[in-house]
Amino acid sequence: MTTPLRNRITPRVVLALTSAIMAIALPRAALADSQLDKMRARITAFVGDKMQTQGGSRIIYKVDSDGLRDSVVTDLRDDVYKILHDGHIAYSGLAIRDGGVDVKIADPKGRDQLARKLAAAAEGLPSHATSLTDGSDGAARLAPTDAAAAARLHDLVENSIAMIEQRLKDADVKLVSVGPDGTDRIRIFLPGVTDPERITAIFARRVKVSLRQVDDSMPPEQALSGTPPEGSEVLLGFKDKKPYLVAKESALDGEDISDAAPSFAPGTKDPVVSFHFNGRGTRRFAHLTEANIGKPIAIALDDTVISDPVIREPITGGSVQISGNFTLEEANSVAMQLRAGSLPGHLALVEQQVVQPGAKP
Repeated sequence: MTTPLRNRITPRVVLALTSAIMAIALPRAALADSQLDKMRARITAFVGDKMQTQGGSRIIYKVDSDGLRDSVVTDLRDDVYKILHDGHIAYSGLAIRDGGVDVKIADPKGRDQLARKLAAAAEGLPSHATSLTDGSDGAARLAPTDAAAAARLHDLVENSIAMIEQRLKDADVKLVSVGPDGTDRIRIFLPGVTDPERITAIFARRVKVSLRQVDDSMPPEQALSGTPPEGSEVLLGFKDKKPYLVAKESALDGEDISDAAPSFAPGTKDPVVSFHFNGRGTRRFAHLTEANIGKPIAIALDDTVISDPVIREPITGGSVQISGNFTLEEANSVAMQLRAGSLPGHLALVEQQVVQPGAKP
């Protein structure tokens, strides 16, 4: 069983639309840093007053900066490989080493072409800037600049804050202040909450994102009432609660996704979810779509199918847009869960403390 034709994967280039998408669907992300700081300051002051009178909980998390560095360097290696492969540039010894990427390109024109392509890809995106150092015999070393590393860490903290806020909202936790605490930590103030363990339990389990091939060997209703084929299982739909018979093994997972955001379909203006794969995910998804034209693919969060779009053509650009009769609120929640599943590593709990009324939060 597949969802309507409008719920299909389309090979759109949505990177150019990211700013507009974020401005429309995620007003907070469209704010200038100064505006965001002012808004957070007002929320923190309000929540701080509540903490003074009611007491509550203070929770501190640390983002996985080591996992982020590994992820950034892996993406850089994948970008280098794609540029060299697509540009038919001869190379050898492409490898990750000591926080950077080493490669040997004998032809100076090839090295120049690589440098130009990387610079063009980073234009307007300081978080993607790289340095290139030439060695002897065509050896080159590439690494993220210090400014790029700092920008990526800032983005990771902001994405983590957005994910925490959405997860708390989904859990019906309404009065809360979430903000950065230094460069790699996040603090959460919860007035009136005296059991912080209940809150930290929300983040102890990581969202599982998976793309599964749909098994059409039998109707899913039959599999639900009987025995599914070996290697397949039945999952229920996100909104329709329909059964879907899908492969147990995931073709791609959250580690292959680099970003996700709610947006609107150009024609209908219906809320949809756009997401992008990293280098590895782009290659894997291209192979998957090439081999499954005309077939549906199930996109699942944990054990719930949020969409089962039909693949119309090979998708090689790494950008995907899905629909599922979402409300804007649901599209935002799904996007945040996709982003949560793609965040490098886990949030590490540094502190959870009950704050008594009258104490400084």
